[in-house]
Amino acid sequence: MYRRRDTRRERLVAEITNNLRRYAVDAQQVGHAFANLHGLNPTDLHALIAVMDAELLGDPITPGRLGEHLNLSSGSITALIDRLERAGHIRRDRDTVDRRKVLLHYADQGAALAMEFFRPLGARTDTVMDRFTEDELDVVHRFMVEMGETLRTHRDEVRAVRPEQSRRPTD
Repeated sequence: MYRRRDTRRERLVAEITNNLRRYAVDAQQVGHAFANLHGLNPTDLHALIAVMDAELLGDPITPGRLGEHLNLSSGSITALIDRLERAGHIRRDRDTVDRRKVLLHYADQGAALAMEFFRPLGARTDTVMDRFTEDELDVVHRFMVEMGETLRTHRDEVRAVRPEQSRRPTD
């Protein structure tokens, strides 16, 4: 990490790694600003992102899958969902095929708050994306997908080493 970079490739890799780290920190700070503005804690925010991501993929998340994703116990997930539902951020719906299954969705009120807050960032993101060709975006997309997979694999390995210590209540 902190070694001499002699070749252009080594310098590019170092710069990209630093840019990814800074982007992650900056994105986390923006997320925390949204959370603080709306009385959410970091775990609440991660839950909302997971609910939104699942909906965007057309596969709404269940409380059990959300608990696995956040590495929380079923009791902690129930408390988190209750809190987010009371605040108008998410809603629970029964699956139309299997009525025993509960699906979590972004509630209209929560979606409106997020849209209002993140709309300026979306416009700035669109401006940056417009400066890249479709071929360049294909490469960036492939890079981001693979980096995300690498990060999630590492996260899962770290969780597997000491799962009892990573499970903690959200309150």
